[in-house]
Amino acid sequence: MSQLELFHFQDGEKSFEDFAQNNGDTFWWGSEFMDHLGYETWQSFGKLINKSMTACNTLNIPIMENFRQTERIVDGHVGHDWKLSRFACYLIAMNGDTKKPAVAKAQAYFATLAGAVENYMAEVSNVDRVVTREEISESERSLSGVVKLAGVQSYPFFQNAGYRGMYNMNMSRLRQVRQIPESRSPLDFMGKEELAANLFRITQTELKIKEGRIQGQTGLEQAAESVGKKVRKTMQEISGVLPEQMRKQEDIKEVRKQLKGRSKELKKADAKDRPQIKKNSDSIPPDSSEE
Repeated sequence: MSQLELFHFQDGEKSFEDFAQNNGDTFWWGSEFMDHLGYETWQSFGKLINKSMTACNTLNIPIMENFRQTERIVDGHVGHDWKLSRFACYLIAMNGDTKKPAVAKAQAYFATLAGAVENYMAEVSNVDRVVTREEISESERSLSGVVKLAGVQSYPFFQNAGYRGMYNMNMSRLRQVRQIPESRSPLDFMGKEELAANLFRITQTELKIKEGRIQGQTGLEQAAESVGKKVRKTMQEISGVLPEQMRKQEDIKEVRKQLKGRSKELKKADAKDRPQIKKNSDSIPPDSSEE
């Protein structure tokens, strides 16, 4: 029995491979994968799909090759479903709620297929880092537009004020402490918890400026530093760890390369021996069903 046949979801009878479909390409139905992972509604599972598509896009991997929404006939009724590639299932599992036993099993399983069995939790963290880093980039673009309208004269000085409030040091000093190249953002070397804290800082800074109708360079810098200080205080109260004490992580560029490699590795898994794949007999022909 191959390694692929050994993993079973919560029903205890069928493995992940048993639910594979094939219409030229191997895929899994989103509704079935949702059930296997222990999610009860499309609302919660849909958030996982969106987050996973963000990761896919960030890695410059074509979304349509991995996530395809389509119509499907089940018991004589037509409804919407997703065709998910093995890599799409991998991303969804890595973004899933680890409190769900089936999610934790799926994460270990996919990490094994991708050659990361020794430390699959690091694999989970890397996917989260890539997604959160992209969210920060989008939030920074939004904040930049807001402060431009509010009369910022020097965006670097404004940006530095937020770091000063949160880290009790300027961005240049933070780079020195963590030995980060001057041309790179400190964000590219942060773990998922620190990235999440910075995402909160950036979004709350934008909200404070909007709600307070703050104008001018001085007022904007004061707002950024004030929010940074509050995030710093909150982190200290909750975990007892100050942001500058958090460890430098692997370059996000290298993490992205590794995850792109995972996509190739998981494609290879489709060529390995596994139970016979059942035909895609309950779907509408592709020409009339793809959205």
